[in-house]
Amino acid sequence: MFDATSLAPLFAILALGVAGVGVAAAEAAKPEGARLLAFIGTYNGPRSEGLYRAWFDPATGRLTAPELAAKSANPSFIALHPKGRFLYAAGEYGGAGPYRGGSVSAFAIQGATGNLELLNEVAAGGGPCHVSLDQSGKWLFTASYGSGEVAVFGVGEDGRVSGPVSKVQHTGASVDPQRQTGPHAHFITTTPDNRLVLACDLGLDKVLAYQLDSANGGLTPNDPPWATVKPGAGPRHLAFDPTGHLAFVVNEMGSSLTTFSYDARHGALRGLQSISTLPEGFAGRSTAAEVRVHPSGRFVYASNRGHDSIAVFSVDAAKAKVSLVDIQSSGGKTPRCITLDPSGRWLLAQNQDTDNIVVFPVDPASGRLGPAACEVKVGAPVCLVFAPGI
Repeated sequence: MFDATSLAPLFAILALGVAGVGVAAAEAAKPEGARLLAFIGTYNGPRSEGLYRAWFDPATGRLTAPELAAKSANPSFIALHPKGRFLYAAGEYGGAGPYRGGSVSAFAIQGATGNLELLNEVAAGGGPCHVSLDQSGKWLFTASYGSGEVAVFGVGEDGRVSGPVSKVQHTGASVDPQRQTGPHAHFITTTPDNRLVLACDLGLDKVLAYQLDSANGGLTPNDPPWATVKPGAGPRHLAFDPTGHLAFVVNEMGSSLTTFSYDARHGALRGLQSISTLPEGFAGRSTAAEVRVHPSGRFVYASNRGHDSIAVFSVDAAKAKVSLVDIQSSGGKTPRCITLDPSGRWLLAQNQDTDNIVVFPVDPASGRLGPAACEVKVGAPVCLVFAPGI
């Protein structure tokens, strides 16, 4: 008679072998020499189905061909949890359905493979176009362009998102009769000390400041409650320098960069300088999109959609002044976002309308971008974030 128990040792050996194959497959997914996992948010279309992953080698600037990590509906802007275990996406929905207007999705990062497992999705109406987390990872923030509101969601220990637990509806208008007849919240982040939440509102020409209640996620207007940019400039995104004393706002409609000093004690932004992100004499149509500060704090980068370029600025910290260094091609059309790798040696341009991401070396002395080191294809890339330590 056949006795299956007699083969138990063999089955155990085979099981170990299968497990070994699984580990080997996971390691194979991580190319030799690559140390950083990159996630890419996109708009859905013929070349995109959601969120993508790729491996980046900071020694060579090589980015592998992006692969689908999770299907998702227009996961345009994405953010990594401070602990690196979870990823969050702002879904820009349209039409009918339970998430009409928009949603926030939470994903668990599956170890070395970089696959994403959907944990949950909650409605976030009004066209959420930006998502970020506080430094504790307890609160998630959204800015909604369509409704002009900002919202706070809770984040559990398991990574799931809940809420919203609080909302603030912006009100008012500014000078442009087409795009500034009402509020359009476009970006939201915490200050470096995690005490305040700042929101850029394109429709109001304001950067609004809120005190964050770390216990319940509530937002209360700060005193002073906002800082302003030039009327009609349309503030879009903001980035702090490494010291936390300077903040840089890229203005979409005005194609300009505004420098602010930041007084952490009072939570006050004071405008210092505004400079164009476009070359002198340019007469075409272009809008600025993203701003990034080099890890050294010596350079600032801004992307131009239309001129399809990246403006490079040097920073004189002692004088709190920026100067234009160069304006260089983004290697494609409509650079929606730009990303610096953690070392600051490379800048990656996400060109939405040419379905490509281009990697440029950064000169450490001047901040200028060298000839492209790598180019990969992915449909309508919007936002790329690195997940160090994966």
